[in-house]
Amino acid sequence: MSDLPRKEGTGDAPSSCFHCEMPEGPSVRKFHHLVSPFVGQQVVRTGGSSQKLNPASFESLWLQDTQVHGKKLFLRFDPDEQIVSPGNNPLPEPLQKSEQKEEAGHQQKVSEQSSLSPGGADALPSRDDGPQHLGEDTPAGGAERWLQVRFGLFGSVWVNEFSRAKKANKRGDWRDPIPRLVLHFGGGGFLAFYNCQMSWSSSPVVSPTSDILSEEFHRGQALEALGRDQPVCYTLLDQRYFSGLGNIIKNEVLYRAGIHPLSPGSRLDPPRLEALVDHVLAFSAAWLQGKFQGTQQHTQVYQKQQCPAGHQVVKEALGPPGGLQRLTWWCPQCQPRLSPDEPGAQAPSSQGLALKGP
Repeated sequence: MSDLPRKEGTGDAPSSCFHCEMPEGPSVRKFHHLVSPFVGQQVVRTGGSSQKLNPASFESLWLQDTQVHGKKLFLRFDPDEQIVSPGNNPLPEPLQKSEQKEEAGHQQKVSEQSSLSPGGADALPSRDDGPQHLGEDTPAGGAERWLQVRFGLFGSVWVNEFSRAKKANKRGDWRDPIPRLVLHFGGGGFLAFYNCQMSWSSSPVVSPTSDILSEEFHRGQALEALGRDQPVCYTLLDQRYFSGLGNIIKNEVLYRAGIHPLSPGSRLDPPRLEALVDHVLAFSAAWLQGKFQGTQQHTQVYQKQQCPAGHQVVKEALGPPGGLQRLTWWCPQCQPRLSPDEPGAQAPSSQGLALKGP
């Protein structure tokens, strides 16, 4: 059975939802926290616009486990009820015990999900779900039982509620975003996945040593990558070394470290690179903590016209030749560019390591 995104009764199931304009590691960790309560439940009804993964093929399957790595969420489905494994709970102990709170203003940018997507909401059904590795309708066939969800720039997960349009799209229509996949569970609640890519795999692709929110994050590996002869803003977005780090974190940590985005890592001395990694870990952890405390994310340079010191902020699309160009904000005064004859070590940053919230 297929449902369109309409409000539906779910008994006494609590209603909560979460949306982030550009999901990065902290946001996907929150997605994982919201999805985890459905582990051990059976899918009883489905819906959604996905054409690569037949939504109806999820019916009668059991959600057995969830894991998270960087910007990817993994869900294990099995055809029969089995003993539910503990799974991967990546949250620090204080966050495990914190009460789930709806993020303040979580619906303020819902309409942007449609307007910023090519073609608006009308284009959502035709967006690629990623490669499907199975030739059968049953997703749990064979050994491929893990659904990999990649949220891209505007993906989201809604729990027991559908995303609603807050303004007209580019065509002037007030049309609600169309979920890619909707899973109703035997416990009475449901999950709605928007604007994401999904594919099946035999096991989660997990490398904790590169995950910026993992206790197993490998600083040495990250420092070695940053020290290469290429702009540090390119390296920071390399998921092989900084999984979960996205454009927001990139801009903020470079400002806090006082490093120009195009500074070659090979010309920055070890203390500067160490400080940059410290900012990555501190900012990401503070952002995640804020999500579980219900506080909004605050940025100092990302999408700003002036930095906290009152200087004019520069915005430019930067990226490796032939690669993805990402909008980058920086302050030329707080983040001076190294001159050709200048030593590799920059002056100490006025930002230090004191973060004023995420």
